[in-house]
Amino acid sequence: MNHSTLLTGIKPTGVPHLGNYIGAIQPALEKIQNLKGQSYLFIADYHALTTLPDPQEFKQNVYEVTSAWLACGTDPNKTIIYKQSDIPELFELYWVLSCLTPKGLLNRSHSYKAHIQEKKEDFQIQMGVFNYPILMAADILLFQSDFVPVGSDQLQHLEITRDLAGKFNHTFKTSLMVPPEPLKEEQTSLPGIDGRKMSKSYNNHIPLFCSSEELKKKIMKIKTDSLPPTAPKDPQASIVFQIYKEFADAQQIQDLEHKLKKGCSWGEVKLELFELLEKKFQTQKETYQEFLSNKKKLDQILNEGAVKARIKAKEFMQQVRKTTGIIH
Repeated sequence: MNHSTLLTGIKPTGVPHLGNYIGAIQPALEKIQNLKGQSYLFIADYHALTTLPDPQEFKQNVYEVTSAWLACGTDPNKTIIYKQSDIPELFELYWVLSCLTPKGLLNRSHSYKAHIQEKKEDFQIQMGVFNYPILMAADILLFQSDFVPVGSDQLQHLEITRDLAGKFNHTFKTSLMVPPEPLKEEQTSLPGIDGRKMSKSYNNHIPLFCSSEELKKKIMKIKTDSLPPTAPKDPQASIVFQIYKEFADAQQIQDLEHKLKKGCSWGEVKLELFELLEKKFQTQKETYQEFLSNKKKLDQILNEGAVKARIKAKEFMQQVRKTTGIIH
């Protein structure tokens, strides 16, 4: 990925949970670390509007997710961090791409089909949901992104982006649009406290940054079997162990595995998980709280990122206007 452009977007849904860290934050930061070119991280606030969140909660969520990524190691001096809503050129490109997008292409979108199944009636689907892949394409193509980290659920949207890039280039006989390549994320999903995939929608998540009291309370609620403390236990069948091994080193994993097979109480194992997470994220938690308590600093970082991002965005949209004939 030498001298390439990498772009990552994150919806502002509040404090990330442990599953978000393992599945998205950690892998994205590793890829950014190894990148020789320019990386962009944007807060997808307009994407989040499809759920019409409470305005005050929405604003707080933007601060929380920004603070979390910064606390986990995102360096604004190396990665351009900005809010989607601060880049007006994005919405101009969105319209240009909309004029090239066949409705049939969006009809096949998995996210649209899922909403149809849920709501049953097409007239209940908002256009923001239907047009979501076009705005995502604009997010990516505006910065001529070479690579985009995606999970399997977003692969189709990236293919739509590639289709639209190709259609623009073919229609206007240009190579201006860069078809992005997916950086496929390994599907490392963490179980939640009830055993299902950790998700806020299931309310089974463990927040990445919360008070020690809340963390212990969440961990103690993790579902376990009813075997007595002295009975040998299968580590691979344990939700507690599945979470533990994602954050522990090899020796710690081996020690807990041995303890479970020999026989110990679930309370003891849960306490080990609590102590592991407390120690692992102590520094990040403090940094997170420092950022979150300084909204002025967060605004400064996001505003400075938007200024940097718009240099590229303005230049690119000038080329788009010339290519499409809007200006001469």
